[in-house]
Amino acid sequence: MNYTVYILYSVKHYKIYIGYSSNLINRFHSHNQYSIKDWTRSFRPWVVIYCEYHTERALAMKREKQLKSAAAREKIRDKIIAGFDSNGYITNI
Repeated sequence: MNYTVYILYSVKHYKIYIGYSSNLINRFHSHNQYSIKDWTRSFRPWVVIYCEYHTERALAMKREKQLKSAAAREKIRDKIIAGFDSNGYITNI
């Protein structure tokens, strides 16, 4: 099974969310539409600004944890401030 580590960004609220999923499409819909008690509900709408793919769940979980560190969050915010690439994503985190 493949796992996607992803970063969502709320332009309206200047928030980032980092997670991983084996089904990014369903998880994205969960963040934007379905959930009623999730933290992400308060900061809708979300857009996907970064994805990377892993074949093992443990690797995806490890990478998610790395991206949630203070240093990585600062780097992500710096990338957001610098602007997105032509496809609307940030790169090289």
